[in-house]
Amino acid sequence: MSGEPQATGSGVGEAQAAPRTGLRVLVLSGPAGAGKTTIVHRLEKLSPVPLYKAVSATTRPPRPGEVNGEHYHFLTHDEFVARRSRGEFVECEEVHKSGYWYGTLKSEMQRAAEKGAWAFLEIDVRGALQVMAEYPEAVTIFLKTPSLQEYEDRLRKRSTETEENIRRRLQTAHAELEYAGRYRHVVINDHLDRAVAEICDILKTEESKAHAG
Repeated sequence: MSGEPQATGSGVGEAQAAPRTGLRVLVLSGPAGAGKTTIVHRLEKLSPVPLYKAVSATTRPPRPGEVNGEHYHFLTHDEFVARRSRGEFVECEEVHKSGYWYGTLKSEMQRAAEKGAWAFLEIDVRGALQVMAEYPEAVTIFLKTPSLQEYEDRLRKRSTETEENIRRRLQTAHAELEYAGRYRHVVINDHLDRAVAEICDILKTEESKAHAG
């Protein structure tokens, strides 16, 4: 697969959005190595509000053990192009210049609403900016480590990244950090339990505001 799907317009927000009455949206972003995956798993168990983790769509092939509709919605390049052109995505982007596209379908937001839960999106900065435009009331959280060196240390400890991938991810991290101020909250993941507790407190406060309003 090569380059950006060729579609007329952005494909984001062009179709009529799903009804958003009462829908709360939580966006979590942060550079690779910030600990997002672990935080997500903790929040799924400990969140003080009901969360529905939106299943992302992607054009990359499934990895061993991945289940379509559970880990990702696996789409062919052509399927992604068609759904993007119909405006079915809240956000979509090519990630890390990999040639593979990822995005959040509007149907996932609708599914959260039907469940009476918050739509929980773990997405990158570019995707988050699109969601902020579509859902300006979204609770957005940028997760970061205490220092830039910490990102590199965590990536190297994974032992699954090539040197080229590490350099590319660090360049992306530097760029993403510039957008931290666009988020409503910035949480430093210096200690897992503390960071999870801080996010839970944010959710409690936001839920209280909604009920008070």
